[in-house]
Amino acid sequence: MSEKKKQPIVSSSHLVSEKSTELSELEYGLIIAGNAFNRWIERCMTASGMPDLNPTDILILHNVNHRGRAKKVADICFNLNIEDTHTATYSLRKLSKLELVETERQGKENFFSTTVKGEALCLRYKEIREDCLVDSLGILGAGNQEIGELAKVLRSLSGLYDQAARAASSL
Repeated sequence: MSEKKKQPIVSSSHLVSEKSTELSELEYGLIIAGNAFNRWIERCMTASGMPDLNPTDILILHNVNHRGRAKKVADICFNLNIEDTHTATYSLRKLSKLELVETERQGKENFFSTTVKGEALCLRYKEIREDCLVDSLGILGAGNQEIGELAKVLRSLSGLYDQAARAASSL
């Protein structure tokens, strides 16, 4: 009996490289994981009481709240790897109108920090995240150490993709 060759699980078979089928499999995993993550953070924020935020708004709100320090738009973009500052500025204006962040002018720069309402929303989000996501991690069969290693690999891969994007831009 001949063994059936396992087909790779990919989103675009025409992109599969003979040099690395696994990269195409990884990219498909990133696509579906990214979409699932975005759906999750939107639903978690809705459950927290703020249904009108998109994934970028949510990530920016949490980043502004991070460590309780005011941040410049450039720092927020750098931390979240957002290339277009207009995207971040638009979200910050939206969050400001919702009274979740506030702006303080220091010299020529605007610094953003969470309001009491914004911080409370982030804490509520954390509670729901603990109940719905963190408590379910055991299902994966992977421990915190393995998840931490995967996080390092993903951060490293982001650098490779950024470098490839720069190379493609120069073509």
